[in-house]
Amino acid sequence: MDNIKEQERNELYKAIWAMANELRGAVDGWDFKMYVLGFIFYRFLSEDFSNYINDNEKNAGNNNFNYASMSDEDAILGKEDLIKSKGYFILPSELFENVCKNASSNEDLNETLARIFINIEESAKGTKAEKDFTGLFSDIDLDSKNKLGTTTAERNRKLTSILNAINSMNLGNVKEHRIDAFGDAYEYLIKMYASSAGKSGGEFFTPQEVSNLLARLAIMDKKQIRKVYDYACGSASLLLQPGKVIGYENITMGFFGQDINPTSYNLARINMFLHGIDFTKFDIACGDSLTNPKHWDDEPFDVIVSNPPYSIKWIGDNDITLINDDRFSSAGVLAPKNKADFAFLMHALSWLASDGVAANVVFPGILYRGGTEAKIRQYLVDNNYIDTVIQLPENLFFGTTISTCILVLKKDLKKDQSIRFIDASKYCVKVTNANKLTEENINDIYNLYMNRNEDIKYVAKTVKYEEIVKNKYNLSVSTYVEKEDTREKIDIKVLNKEIKKTVIKINELRDKIDEIVRELEGDSNE
Repeated sequence: MDNIKEQERNELYKAIWAMANELRGAVDGWDFKMYVLGFIFYRFLSEDFSNYINDNEKNAGNNNFNYASMSDEDAILGKEDLIKSKGYFILPSELFENVCKNASSNEDLNETLARIFINIEESAKGTKAEKDFTGLFSDIDLDSKNKLGTTTAERNRKLTSILNAINSMNLGNVKEHRIDAFGDAYEYLIKMYASSAGKSGGEFFTPQEVSNLLARLAIMDKKQIRKVYDYACGSASLLLQPGKVIGYENITMGFFGQDINPTSYNLARINMFLHGIDFTKFDIACGDSLTNPKHWDDEPFDVIVSNPPYSIKWIGDNDITLINDDRFSSAGVLAPKNKADFAFLMHALSWLASDGVAANVVFPGILYRGGTEAKIRQYLVDNNYIDTVIQLPENLFFGTTISTCILVLKKDLKKDQSIRFIDASKYCVKVTNANKLTEENINDIYNLYMNRNEDIKYVAKTVKYEEIVKNKYNLSVSTYVEKEDTREKIDIKVLNKEIKKTVIKINELRDKIDEIVRELEGDSNE
């Protein structure tokens, strides 16, 4: 079964890549991605909605029923009940498949699509799903002269091309496909454009293998968890990983995330829907999680995973109220204004359940820098909140080649004040110009993390509190895990003997040369 799933996934990726190459010239790079993702989402909503109705009719004995063939007038009669169950409503004429049939002949295609997207969003108004649907299609500019063409006809031709390409993709039935086709298609496109867009794209996406490692570190051996949280969730690929590890149904109370970027906020909500997460099981918010956190009523969280932006600026002590904020006050100081890293970590710690785990990707500098960061490190170590520090390989992330670290925070789960340090910088394989974690690498790192009592020279060491205090709360992995000297070892005694032999040979060679020179000089005198 796994081989079949992988084959289906690879075929899907090939189809997406071919579509991207065909249409890339029509709409440039990152902008193209927004149209493709938006239309994939539109197709998903349409098929999920019509399948739900068709399945209910078949269960009632109406086997020949097809919602796409209904008249809008008949369909609208059941609108209120459908919105209560699905959170939104789509007329038969506005379904993806019906719009595709008439796309090439629709001279007002851009206006048709714009109206449909507005109708979908407005259908959720006044319901629990309203905040999850509001503005979902706002990044898709259907009348952009710069992105789609200067004339309406040109814009509609490009929109038709994208619609037809997505319509031809074999995404299968939402419920019957062996792989998470819609979700996989979405995340593959995000990854593809994150890698090509560099830093501007990487902010939306954490590589899947890194996300998987973070999720496993935070979940450990649990089979079920209540709430997952990511305070800088981007496109939510990392937020979804715990569900992929133990099954979405085993995240009992749902997924919670926040991101400051409106585009990534929209991508995250779309990603939730595409992975089949019901609107009642996720809450994605837009805003600055440091100064305007949106989930006060939802914390604490028993799994927190995040890859926040590294060393960005924040308001810090320019806002005097923050030092009294429950999230930051216990450390006695705020993270510096030009480096918000520890502000994110203190936020995560504050909202972490007593039996929870937070796995965060961090910039290595926060492990040894001085000033207020050193004071916060001391607070975290003295209060026994830091469980593990893992040095990752360099060049794992899009847009940066730096070697990042993972910092694991725990509260009541820690049994002693020791901290586990792991040098996983060699646990990777090289793929083109980047490094990648294989499944074996992830398993090895996870086992090093779980087998806390086993020290391995040059790789892992569990360090007592007293030693960390002695090192002035420096948490750099290299301080505690010795780097293996891979240089060739030389035996000085053997080397001296070889040198003596060489000197003797050189002297013998010189004597022979001198003798030859004397003989030549004697011959010339004659």
